[in-house]
Amino acid sequence: MSDYLVIVESPAKAKTIGKYLGKKYAVKASMGHVIDLPKSQMGVDVEDNFNPKYITIRGKGPVLKELKTAAKKAKKIYLAADPDREGEAIAWHLAHSLNIDDKSKCRVVFNEITKQAIKDSFKTPRTINMDLVDAQQARRVLDRLVGYNISPLLWKKVKKGLSAGRVQSVAVKMIIDREKEIEAFEPEEYWSIQAELNKNDESFEAKFYGVDGKKTELKTKEDVDLVLNKLSGDSFTVDKVTKRERKRNPVVPFTTSSLQQEAARKLNFRAKKTMMLAQQLYEGIDVGKEGTVGLITYMRTDSTRVSETAQNETKDYIEANYGKEYINTEQKKSKQSANSQDAHEAIRPTSVMKDPKNVKSYLSRDQYRLYKLIWDRLVASLMAPAVMDTLSVDLSNNGVIFRANGSKLKFPGFMKVYIEGTDDGKKEEDRWLPELEQGEEVVVETIDPNQHFTQPPPRYTEARLVKTMEELGIGRPSTYAPTLDTIQRRGYVALEDKRFVPTELGTIVLDLIIEFFPEILNVEFTAKMETDLDSIEDGKENWVQVIDHFYKDFEKRLKTAEEEMREVEIKDEPAGEDCENCGHEMVFKMGRYGKFMACSNFPECRNTKPIVKDIGVKCPTCNEGNIVERKSKKKRIFYGCDRYPECEFISWDKPINRTCPKCSKMLVEKKTKKGIHVQCSECDYKEEQN
Repeated sequence: MSDYLVIVESPAKAKTIGKYLGKKYAVKASMGHVIDLPKSQMGVDVEDNFNPKYITIRGKGPVLKELKTAAKKAKKIYLAADPDREGEAIAWHLAHSLNIDDKSKCRVVFNEITKQAIKDSFKTPRTINMDLVDAQQARRVLDRLVGYNISPLLWKKVKKGLSAGRVQSVAVKMIIDREKEIEAFEPEEYWSIQAELNKNDESFEAKFYGVDGKKTELKTKEDVDLVLNKLSGDSFTVDKVTKRERKRNPVVPFTTSSLQQEAARKLNFRAKKTMMLAQQLYEGIDVGKEGTVGLITYMRTDSTRVSETAQNETKDYIEANYGKEYINTEQKKSKQSANSQDAHEAIRPTSVMKDPKNVKSYLSRDQYRLYKLIWDRLVASLMAPAVMDTLSVDLSNNGVIFRANGSKLKFPGFMKVYIEGTDDGKKEEDRWLPELEQGEEVVVETIDPNQHFTQPPPRYTEARLVKTMEELGIGRPSTYAPTLDTIQRRGYVALEDKRFVPTELGTIVLDLIIEFFPEILNVEFTAKMETDLDSIEDGKENWVQVIDHFYKDFEKRLKTAEEEMREVEIKDEPAGEDCENCGHEMVFKMGRYGKFMACSNFPECRNTKPIVKDIGVKCPTCNEGNIVERKSKKKRIFYGCDRYPECEFISWDKPINRTCPKCSKMLVEKKTKKGIHVQCSECDYKEEQN
């Protein structure tokens, strides 16, 4: 019989920890929460200081019974749930269920699942932190008051199955507001002039800067003509040469938010997938002789701090593998965000000595890619700045100034290991200029004016939305992924080309919430609530008082909404075709995953069809059908023949209405990180990128 019982959330975590603690410790998993608010009712007694009515979660009875049996046999019980508010709440519920004394030092926390971290944590157990529990309890109660009061209103006034959440509603509003910005955007014309210049058969580019020493904007074709008419001859004179050395500092290690953003940019991972993989890496992976070991530190954090031990180990690794000159000797304390609690370290490898290439064979492809991203980021964060040589040259012709810029890498520093991704996917490229001296002349090869139009703000990608939510103080590390998942499952927004677009349903629901519950959608109000929750965690605020302050106004608005909120009928829009099964008109309906076509004779006829978009290209396989745009189950766009299943033509690349000049086969638009280019679907023919 084991002397001690340790309870964690997951079997994977239990397996890893059990290996380090030895035979005297029995390690069991609670499988997450065992106690929670009921799903069938709000579960909050508003009349009794918002007292939560906790119950055993359906299906968790056998788990709790097993834990109680094990607890009776143990001399001491340790609760080792995750080191955050939710983990503290799980430990508190378990303590009450297992009759553990409130003053008992039963709580152990660790930021990484390694042998040393586990052993150290069991040397210093503590009592359950009720401030953390209260902060989590306040969040749950607050979300219940909002969701379980507004959602039934929406069921009654709009349609069954709708919901409204505190953070998710703000996220939907951000997406809808962005869509309105795009719709209202009026493009403005502007021009640029690019010159191709040459010195001693070495070409380089320069761009128009201004006239007579002043920076000048080109708004119209007339502005361009004035500049071009002013030019004289076919050469430019070098007026000014400026050489500088510029340092580029490494980025800090990952927080939850920055990991989700970078995994989206570089690995094309959704936030939910990133967190799932990070959880696996944290809880433990079997790495051969060493057994199961946690590969990264805790993955829900807003801190960029790295322990001194990890820093020293990483610097030793850098010196041994890259040289002493690659160690950052001017390490500055990283800035935390205004909302950062700094409760944990940054997300980092538990040991930099677990090089990704050495553990690759034990990881799935996606686990390896995410682990390498985290490992690279830590190593790079402690490396020396990169040093760039930059060159700026002003050239003139009759008072017209063009400017050429060049840069080249002098010392790679951290860039030898890692370069942060960008939202537009563009990469920095070295572009150096020929040796140019003041007063010398260079020859003009071409001068090309180009018309442009300003672009509307881009729709939110998952990465950009998470970044904006973090900047505005909406949500916390544990909420980003579930929030994005919820607003898509509810059908309030959809992803098109990896960017969020609002649905008609989302817009309708949001308009009703704005009208009757404006504070729920107020960014500053939502950020203030997050700050209040942090204050509860720090012991500075009483959770009941915080909730009561919110509920007084909310209750008044709720009564008004119940009396005045209008019923909204989402009318079916005619689809312009008849049902092939019964002959009745087909209509567009709004479903969980967006619009689809259905027979108006429902429920007698249950015929439904996805909405397809004809792209105006004949099928190259059967020469009868038209190619239409479709979506896979994972929402990925593909192209197929509208005569399917008679014709099984399919293409992931968009076909265009031209054939290959080399082999006469179908040409397609191929999307890459650098943009879109046209290529043949069969041979090696490729057209220049546009």
